[in-house]
Amino acid sequence: MDNFGLQEDKAVKHHKTKVHHTLAHSYYSYFILFLIGLSFDLFFPIKISIHPAITLGIGMIIIILSTFLIFWAQRTSHRLDIKKEITVETFCKGPYCYTRTPTNFGLFFLVLGFALVINAFFLVIATIISFVFAKLIFLKQQEAILVEKYGTPYIEYKKKVKF
Repeated sequence: MDNFGLQEDKAVKHHKTKVHHTLAHSYYSYFILFLIGLSFDLFFPIKISIHPAITLGIGMIIIILSTFLIFWAQRTSHRLDIKKEITVETFCKGPYCYTRTPTNFGLFFLVLGFALVINAFFLVIATIISFVFAKLIFLKQQEAILVEKYGTPYIEYKKKVKF
């Protein structure tokens, strides 16, 4: 392998590390706000519904669907072929055709489903705050890294897949 190829490999690893680092912070913020919401619910128990069976059923369905979404997104992202020429279609696979951040949506719905199962008002609020926080800060950083790494094809993908 020539020197240029080694530099290119280092750049790819650098971008990948930056993306994973940013996502780790996003997931960490979910965890911290999850603990805060859960703590509030322990000390100030406000129930979402008078009929816990309703929130239990809805919460379980959301947990199952969100788990499926996370696995689907992870499986799809591991199959991303970046060795060939990068186009918009490179990114538009599986759930990535509908949203640019399916794992984040899956995590949001997973925690929301859990909050509904345990009928915890403050955990629902903390989950919504986590989602907004992740979307506005960490996912914006991730997308800037991906634009830097992939350029025009990723910008076109962002135009095609809005959310």
